[in-house]
Order: sequence, then structure tokens, then C-alpha cells
Amino acid sequence: MKIVGIAACTSGIAHTYIAKEKLIKAAQALGHEIHIETQGTIGTEDELKQADIDAADIVIIAADIKVGGKERFKGKKVVEVPTSLVIKAPKGLINKIEEQL
Repeated sequence: MKIVGIAACTSGIAHTYIAKEKLIKAAQALGHEIHIETQGTIGTEDELKQADIDAADIVIIAADIKVGGKERFKGKKVVEVPTSLVIKAPKGLINKIEEQL
């Protein structure tokens, strides 16, 4: 499965980057390709490429705030969850999404 997503938290510091790392590690451990953009206090990092978005099977938005650029995902299946869920159970989330595709 090809996954793209955004991680963002209220302060834009710790949970944003923890959520990104948890998603990447879990997805890679489960054999999936993943690209995660962060929208933190220092702005957008690792911005998603349109080609990656176009090839994605699913978009995961792990955010506690409103994120920018959601219009890029038009026509894609989007799952929005809080960062706390991604931090606690990233593999469970990915497995559940995979079951529902």
C-alpha cells in the first residue's frame, strides 16, 4: 500500500515529529511505502510531491489542528486521526486502514 500524509499538532513541536516517525516506522515494518509531510512551528517540511499523492492508496492526516493543503487530496480516501492515536498505535491504525481498503 502507498501512503501519504500530514502530521501536525497544536504546538507544532514534539507530537508532530513523533507522529511522523511512528507512522514511517510502522508502515515500513508492515511493508508499505510512506511519505509524511510535517506542518510544525517552523512551517512545512518534507512537502508531499504531487506524484506521490497521485500514486497513494490512502492519505493519513494525523493532526490536532487544521492543516493546510488538503485540497491536494481531492478524490483520495482520507483518514483523519489525532496525533495521540498515531503515537499510541501506529501499526494498529495502518492494519485497520488496510483491512478497509
